[in-house]
Amino acid sequence: MIIVLKPEVKKEQITLFQASLEEKYNVKVNTWIGVESTVLGLIGDTTQVDEDWVNAQEIVESVKRVQEPYKKANRKFHPDNTVIELPTGQKIGDGNLCIMAGPCSVECEEQINYVAQRVKDAGATFLRGGAFKPRTSPYSFQGLKAEGLDLLKGARKVTGLPIVTEIMRASHIDMFESVDIIQVGARNMQNFELLKELGKTDKPILLKRGLANTIEEWLMSAEYIMAGGNNKVILCERGIRTYETATRNTLDLSAVPVIKKLSHLPVIVDPSHATGKAWLVESMAIAAVASGADGLMIEVHNDPKHALSDGAQSLTPDQFDVVAKRAFALKQAYEEIINA
Repeated sequence: MIIVLKPEVKKEQITLFQASLEEKYNVKVNTWIGVESTVLGLIGDTTQVDEDWVNAQEIVESVKRVQEPYKKANRKFHPDNTVIELPTGQKIGDGNLCIMAGPCSVECEEQINYVAQRVKDAGATFLRGGAFKPRTSPYSFQGLKAEGLDLLKGARKVTGLPIVTEIMRASHIDMFESVDIIQVGARNMQNFELLKELGKTDKPILLKRGLANTIEEWLMSAEYIMAGGNNKVILCERGIRTYETATRNTLDLSAVPVIKKLSHLPVIVDPSHATGKAWLVESMAIAAVASGADGLMIEVHNDPKHALSDGAQSLTPDQFDVVAKRAFALKQAYEEIINA
């Protein structure tokens, strides 16, 4: 249930009303104070809440019942867009285009440092790279693990780029203490025990959509993290599994405006994993920007032909230079059009 309060309501009135709701109906009340209005979100069993009693309160403007099972991730509870800001100053969801770029797998110090510098020079604001790699085959390269994390930290020290890398299990959380954004991969989107533990952290969490999950299931996974107290969630559309075989996955760009309507959380797009083909990355990245995405995640490798993981979908640094330049140009033009 959502209760919208009148604009002139005072802080003391809000506090008293919130306390009375929690005591009278045994619900949890989240308060969101916006520029033009104050919204109270009631979480719990709201079936017993008397709408007539609520509407009768002097400070109440309106009451709405929410049917969606996700509450904290719901835009109705939080009308303004959430902006994720890192201690280093980078922001996601503030209207600018952020780009996370780097190799699928960290392979060696020379490789990650070179790629990190090149993507930074092209305008990337985050360095992505896999230290732990979930692979379909048990015989495929599984990543450098702890050594890979150290190499990512070294590249961050050289370039200043915050690092984004994937976690595989809850027992690894301590190892990720110095990681700037923790990524939950598609295969772990519904690893609820992991999500619960990440909800106890204060780290931004990049939550990728599962291989065959609905948008509601995706938002419910975000809800697990937020229910634990961590509201710093970034959603990432990376394509879903369909019957189509021409691409690795089917990139669902309609998910971007749908998420924007349903949720206040920022959403980025990964055209690399979505298509599985380097020659498709640019067109899908441009389309993602046009769809309103807050950012892109793009795989870049110094030598894709010899990459230990996903070389076929990786851009060279020179190719990334072109894609980044065009994506930023389109973003600027897009903002000028919608703000005209």
